[in-house]
Amino acid sequence: MKDQLESLIGMMVERGILLEEAVGEFEKKFIKRVLDRSDGNQSRAARVLGIHRNTLSRKLDEYRLDHRPGHRG
Repeated sequence: MKDQLESLIGMMVERGILLEEAVGEFEKKFIKRVLDRSDGNQSRAARVLGIHRNTLSRKLDEYRLDHRPGHRG
């Protein structure tokens, strides 16, 4: 996994992707994956992510992620 991450970072740097954009995309996809695995349960997802439930709610709004329970689209 470390090699894959190094490769991905190399590609992003080569393409001129800014740190803020890279971190935002990573966070968005990470949150979406955990929320999907938690069947849309935000309290459970927040626990898995190690953040407060209100922080997760704010990030869902910020990233415009659909956070209806059980919705996977």
